[in-house]
Formats: sequence, structure tokens, C-alpha cells
Amino acid sequence: MKSSKSPRSARGRRRPVVAASLAAVAVSAFGIGSMAVVAGAQAPATNSAIVLGVGANASQRVVSWYTSANTAQSVQVAPTSQLVNGEFPASATTFAATVAANTVNGGFNAHAILDGLQEDTAYSYRVGADGGWSATYSFKTQKFSGNFDFLFFGDPQIGSSGDTAKDGAGWTDTLNVATAANPNAELLVSGGDQVETANTESQWNAFLASDKLRQYPWSATIGNHDVGGKAYDQHFWTPNTDRSGPFYSGSSATQSGGDYWYIYKGVLFVHLNSNAYANGSDAAHIAYVTSVVNAHKAEAKYTVLVYHHSIYSPADHANDGDNKQRRIDFPTAFSNLGVDLVLQGHDHSYSRSYAIKNGQKANAAEQPGAAQVSAGPGGVIYVTGNSASGSKYYDLSKPVAGEYGPDPLDPTGKRHWANSVENQEHVRTYVRVKVEANRLVVEDLRSGTCAAPNAAVERGNVSWCGPDSGASPAQPVGSTVDKTVIYRGITDTPGSVGGSVPATLSLTLGTPASFGPFLPGIAKDYTAQTTATVVSSAGDATLTASDPSSTATGRLVNGTFALASPLQVAGTPLPSTVKTYAAPVSNDVVTVDFKQPIAVNEPLRTGSYAKTLTFTLSTTNP
Repeated sequence: MKSSKSPRSARGRRRPVVAASLAAVAVSAFGIGSMAVVAGAQAPATNSAIVLGVGANASQRVVSWYTSANTAQSVQVAPTSQLVNGEFPASATTFAATVAANTVNGGFNAHAILDGLQEDTAYSYRVGADGGWSATYSFKTQKFSGNFDFLFFGDPQIGSSGDTAKDGAGWTDTLNVATAANPNAELLVSGGDQVETANTESQWNAFLASDKLRQYPWSATIGNHDVGGKAYDQHFWTPNTDRSGPFYSGSSATQSGGDYWYIYKGVLFVHLNSNAYANGSDAAHIAYVTSVVNAHKAEAKYTVLVYHHSIYSPADHANDGDNKQRRIDFPTAFSNLGVDLVLQGHDHSYSRSYAIKNGQKANAAEQPGAAQVSAGPGGVIYVTGNSASGSKYYDLSKPVAGEYGPDPLDPTGKRHWANSVENQEHVRTYVRVKVEANRLVVEDLRSGTCAAPNAAVERGNVSWCGPDSGASPAQPVGSTVDKTVIYRGITDTPGSVGGSVPATLSLTLGTPASFGPFLPGIAKDYTAQTTATVVSSAGDATLTASDPSSTATGRLVNGTFALASPLQVAGTPLPSTVKTYAAPVSNDVVTVDFKQPIAVNEPLRTGSYAKTLTFTLSTTNP
């Protein structure tokens, strides 16, 4: 890991963080901003709003926070297993922070990139400086390759119900429900609109209250309620961010913005500031996505785009002027670039599109609510996330013929043509995406019911709750609203490949066995060994030994003399079964044991006792 030696010496020699086995996640009870103050000393800078963010790849994390003073700050990190009684070891690594002045509400913001993390390791960290460290938080890396799950959350928009505390309670409950059901989820991906009012820090505090945002990396997306000030930029530092003018909807000095990307375990994520769309911004977004995809397509198995304004919106914003424009600007470019999945927010309702190619339904035969979809070349699935906090819901809107019209497959005329599924129950939900070798599994899951915390329902901002416009009772937490499996244009076509094996029975004997000298007048069992190497392509085979001689069959002979006791091969007199096989075998080396008993009073003739035996490998199932 790239780091400085200690918080006392930010320019000191670098030390690596040593990988460790998984340890229990330790969560401090002090909340998001408390710091201990040394008695009798000047109070150090205080910190708040600590959030763990996604890095440029799976071996990075970013920690961002607010601090009260423009002093040297850092993040101290160590494998959790190395902490003793909550104390960080001397070998803990520190990452120096970048500190900048806040342009709203005073104070400063800081961030540090934690780099070179080891896979499958539990880490603990804290922010600040000597004499003023924050509470300790923990996170765990997973394997850096293979399948993984991430969770997508539509608009928490804390404060939009009119009750910040209730909105925060619903958001915290969704995070608790989602991470309890998916403890090994590796990313929390935002659909935008973290808060209702861009620069209202009480709303940001409620949004960041849950320690889950310090345990799982938050992949931030900017919404229209986040863009109107600098608080979003100050709370979240994002990797590979392009802050060029077209990626802002106004002045970069007073508004937040930018497009960014990262690669996580073979998935290329690209986040866009969809607040910027006029005056050439849509073309700039497309050029940005094109550049990033072309630069990284060799290492990216899937491409996922994330932005706030849902272009196939199912509810209140379906026919907004900006959406009409984006439905023209985006789809063909995304199809041409091979985008697999687009995640969006803004409309506080859930939808999942058909596979859309070049702005049209890719496969006319695809049915509504299909449990699996073969997107085919150029097919893109667009998902809109419902409210994750319960602060605000929009009811599904009626399609407008000639603009964003009805689906011919919906006899009620209520569902828009682009969408396979549209849903609004006025309950909190989140989306789980399972990334697998040849498919993506997308599920919309309920994280709440009609009961509290559900601010919009509690405050009467909506008049009904539950499926079928409230006609059916709410379904339980964890139940599924929608699920589909997205295959990447896979078609099952019979084909064949093969080769033939000739019938083979092969037997090779090793060095001939020799008992050595037989001693007259001594009772003894003499032993010897040789080997047989067997190759058989048959379904079964038997290795046997026999004596083909008609002279003293089964006994060793010396001219006209023969030993009194029979020769034993593999423990039995001849003919003997040495070994049997119930399947083909290749180059099996068999030890062949010989035994010759000699009695104490047995007469022995000078010379050599011997016999030529026949070893046979045979089969009844060639």
C-alpha cells in the first residue's frame, strides 16, 4: 500500500499494510463525528460526515470527511486482526489527506485514497491526527476477481417529505435491511438525490448517519437536488473525474458536477452528471463514455452506466422536456458501445425496460415481465430505482400517444412501450445486481412495508399503500418486486466436437523377479517382486498369471526336480488373479508379489529353480 509512515511524519518512510484473515467488523458507538480530546491540551480539529467511497479499482477505497480546521489530516489503516483492545498497532499505515476549504457552511473537507489494499481482508480505519482521532470503523475487501453483488439505491432525497428525521430513519432502515440480507455486497451504488436541498447540512447529516456508509463503499451519483451547490462535491471525492465545463449544468464554482468512471472486478462503471444536457452536454457525455469504453473494453466484461434522470421514466418525469431530448440523444450511442445495463433514479418509482436497441424494442417477441432476457448485440436494459428512504413517491403516469406511448402488449394501456415492468406500491425498495460470468441478475427488493419508517405514508403525502394501488396488503420486507436474468446475446445452438479412442490393451513387465538362493535345511517363505504396467481402454479388465507348462504345473523346476510347494502369485497358487479393473486405466503400475515356501526337510537339488509364467490382460467389455 502506498502510504506515509505515521500521522506525526506525513513525509516519512512508507510501510505496507499486511494482509490478514477476516475479523469481526467493529462499529464505534460514537456516531459519525465525535473525537476524543486530550485533557489539558488544545482541542484538535473535529471531524464529521465520514463516508467510505469507491476507488478506481477493487484494491482502492476513498475516505471523505468534513473537518473543522485546515490542519494536517490522514487516514490510519490496519488489518482488523492486528488491533489489540481497539488500539492500532505501530505498524498501521497512514494515508495523508488532501484538505480544502468548504465554500458553504464554513470549515473544510478532506479525503484520502487508500491504495494497495489486499483482497479478502478486514481492515479498520480512523481519520484525523494524533490527539484527535475519530471513532474506528471497519470494512472488508473481497476477492479481486470472480462473481460479486452490488446494491443500487434510488433517491433517498432526505428532507423531501418535510421531515428530515423520518426520511433519515427510512434511509437508515433500508441500508440495514439491504446489508443484512446481502452482507457480502461489495458496492452501494447511488441513483442520485442524496438530499432535498444541496447545501443543507442537516439533511446531509441524516443521510450519512448510518455506519453502513463507513463499512461499504458508496458509489455516488449526482442528482438534480444535489447539483445546486458545492456540498455534494465536498462530501464525495470520486475517482477518474472529468470536471470539464460540459459536465456542469452551471458554474463549477457554485455547482457540483463532473463525470467519472472506475473498474470493479471486470465491470466498467461510468457515472454521468445528467443535470448537464443542454448546449452540447449530451454530446459531451457520449464522447466521454465512448472514450472510456474504448480505452478499457479489453478489461471490462460488462459496462454499466449510472446517472440520475431516467430516460424511460415510468412516472411523474416521463414526458419532461429534458427526458424527451435524452431519449433522442442517448440510446443509439449506448447500443453501439455495447452498454449492458443503465441504472437511473429521479422518478421515485420502479421500472425495468425491455432490451432497447437504438431507441427501439430490440426483440418484438420479448414479453412483459420476462424472467430472463437475451439482450443480443446492442440490447440495453434500463432500470429506474424507486425511493430507498420513503421520503417521496411518484405515481405511475399514463403514456402519452405520439410522445412516450403505451405498450401494445399491455391491454390496459397503462404501461409505457419501453418498459417490461413498472411498479409503485409506496414502499421502500432497492435493487440488487448479481454479476456472474455470463449473465447479470437484476432484482428489485422491498426494504420496507406500509409501516414506519415510511415518511411519505406516515405524513399523508400519499393516500394509499400496497400493491394494486393499495387494494392488496403490503408484501413483507425482503420480498421480490421484480427479477430478471440478463444474458449477453447467448443463443443455444447444438454443436459437436470429439475424437475416437482405439481399442487398447497393453501390458509391460518389469525386471524378472528373483528369490535369491534357497538354503537347504531351513524352513522359510521366500519373496520376490516385479511390476506390470497396464493400459486399458476397455470398460473392464483383468490381469492374471498362469503357468503354461505341463511339467509340474504351478511349481518351480530344476531339470527333472520340482519344489514341493506351489509358487504363489498375488497371494494364491497359480493360476492367479493379480488385479481387476472396472474402468479404463492408463499406465497403472502394478506390483506383482511372489512367494515360495520351502520346508525344513525339503530336499533341494543344486542349480536354479525357475518357471516361465504367462501374464494376461483380458476384458469382457472391449
